[in-house]
Amino acid sequence: MELRQVEYFLAVVENQGIGGAATALGVAQPTVSQALRALERELGVQLFHRIGRGMVLSAAGRTMVGPARQIIRDVDAVGDLLAAEEDELTGHLDLLASPATAVGPVVDLIARFRATYPRVSVRLGELRDETRAASTIEDGHCEFAVAHLPIAGDALEVIVLGEQEYVLVYPEDAEVPDGPIPLGNLPAFPMVFVPRGQSVADEFEEAIRVGGVRPPLAVLSEHREERLPMVLAGIGGTLLERSMAATAADRVIIRETEPRFVRPFAIAFDPASLSPVGQAFVELIRAQIDPPTE
Repeated sequence: MELRQVEYFLAVVENQGIGGAATALGVAQPTVSQALRALERELGVQLFHRIGRGMVLSAAGRTMVGPARQIIRDVDAVGDLLAAEEDELTGHLDLLASPATAVGPVVDLIARFRATYPRVSVRLGELRDETRAASTIEDGHCEFAVAHLPIAGDALEVIVLGEQEYVLVYPEDAEVPDGPIPLGNLPAFPMVFVPRGQSVADEFEEAIRVGGVRPPLAVLSEHREERLPMVLAGIGGTLLERSMAATAADRVIIRETEPRFVRPFAIAFDPASLSPVGQAFVELIRAQIDPPTE
């Protein structure tokens, strides 16, 4: 197996086909096709199902994505190490975080890490589906994922970073009682909900159901980031992270809930596959979460 074949395999995965991979790599399509077929022959498995002009990962191909990304990460780490001066940490730190958690403690950790290791670059990407936090690590998309608990994954280690409080947010002209507002007795004001199947939405639905009083539905939106703009447009109220609601505090009505709707969030990683950069980041996290006593 050649490193070039692994790079071409991942390029096809990430660009959803040979054409996109060839463009991204700056090579001809036959070059990518030949490299893939040679890799499949060497491994003795079919990595893709070729359907018309499309490419769909086979079961073996899906299994290979994580190890392939780990190979590339390890090779990059070796290159960074050789290029660095003695005892200097260099390389890349890859994190994915859900929008609600990519603030506060996460930003503070990145700032401290960059101040300590200025030769390390950081990529903070968006984790759009918190239920896939474990699989993004297992598939090699990142070394670290930040999401609300629980984070499933038998091989993962999880460190709690803090908690996120959710509040009710309404248009500024809405007639709602002074807070806190009982979750089981929300005002009869139209609401913007996210679909069930997302952990926060499920917990919110259950809390409403216990009270037996459900406000009318205005919009069911799969785009979580559009909830606040919909409130600002007067479409309805919603449940929103306090940190996000605070960005529009002068244009909306914010009410706490009764009981408080709070969920902890954490950072997850696989301790068995950490790069030197990842290991240094974990050490920094532990020192900040549990600082040594005098």
